[in-house]
Amino acid sequence: MSAPVLLVIAHGSRDPRHAATVHALTARVRSLRPGLRVETGFLDFNAPSVPRVLERLSAEGAAEVVALPLLLTRAFHAKSDIPSVLHEARTRLPQLAIRQAGVLGPSPLLNTALEQRLHEAGLTPGDKGSTGLVLASAGSSDPEAIAVIAEIARELRHTGWCAVRPAFASASLPRTADVVRALRAEGVRRVAVAPYVIAPGRLPDRIAEGAAEADVLSGVLGPSLPLARLLLNRYDEARVPAAVPRALSA
Repeated sequence: MSAPVLLVIAHGSRDPRHAATVHALTARVRSLRPGLRVETGFLDFNAPSVPRVLERLSAEGAAEVVALPLLLTRAFHAKSDIPSVLHEARTRLPQLAIRQAGVLGPSPLLNTALEQRLHEAGLTPGDKGSTGLVLASAGSSDPEAIAVIAEIARELRHTGWCAVRPAFASASLPRTADVVRALRAEGVRRVAVAPYVIAPGRLPDRIAEGAAEADVLSGVLGPSLPLARLLLNRYDEARVPAAVPRALSA
């Protein structure tokens, strides 16, 4: 019996960098697990759409799909949009078994990817003690998602940073620029902004604009090795949930 197809579901964007980054990430996933069929579908703006990918897979005789939301928190898209799209597909394509995997975060692998990007931006482990970190996410109106970002910031604070504060590009406060200024006012010598987002686009650009007064701005998580490994962990958890230990998400 062949392994289920991994369908990575991205939001999509008018910014061409978004789709390019998503495809680079799925290519890295393929390189980590040769033989696994990995497809990409988008909710909006980009092609192919999720329904079209599922229709094609069904027509080609695929038996099972693990649909993996390319999302860092369980907010509106994970709770509403994607389940709705998948429910409609199950109704139209009853011969295709579709499982929805969990969202990516929180996970230590995401924290590893975040710190790798900060290292690439010029920070060393020895800089942590004198650096305040702004954990800048896209933002959400969902309290659960906001609470997750706040908890990640608290966890990162215990890894050596002199301060870690969350910031949001939309829907929630505070904004990145406000947190940078607040850390400066508290006497923090160096301020770094780490975008907690996967791909470039309008909101990551807003984060970058808010980081104008920071000393360091790291890149988006992008097609990093830890993120690619995390996608495979979530796929494995959804594929055989009873047999895969939770430690795999670490």
